[in-house]
Amino acid sequence: MKMLFEYNWQVRNDWYRWCEDVPEEELLKVRTGGVGGILNTLFHIVDVEWSWIRAMQGKSDFQEKFEGYSSLSKVRALDAAFKEEVLAFVETWDPSLEDRLFKEQLEDGRDVVDSWGEIMRHVIAHEIHHVGQLSLWAREVGKKPVSANLIGRGLRG
Repeated sequence: MKMLFEYNWQVRNDWYRWCEDVPEEELLKVRTGGVGGILNTLFHIVDVEWSWIRAMQGKSDFQEKFEGYSSLSKVRALDAAFKEEVLAFVETWDPSLEDRLFKEQLEDGRDVVDSWGEIMRHVIAHEIHHVGQLSLWAREVGKKPVSANLIGRGLRG
């Protein structure tokens, strides 16, 4: 589990560096698909990761809107602020947590029960999904996207 989180964090940091050479207008431009645009998607990835980790621990959710974080430096700072808590949770993950149940009530009133293992894998897959969108948008900007290759990143299982 930890290796895939580390993979996502490496790719995310690569995207932050990629963004450094892109005009802010392009980072903020509303695009087709995803949650808006490049920077908004990076904010969304950080928000969702932290929110799920906190939810599993019974802690409050992040309620801030993207408008308060609409610069690369602010998204990076938010990521850094959340990372410590996420990393601590990921580092203490063990197989006994796989089947722990998380119960929530959806806005439509339905009750949903998921395992913590499912949620952790959802968080991983969620970021990978959005990285695919970033890759498409990178080409729209005229830049080569960040490599999504897991091999060669020095990660060990």
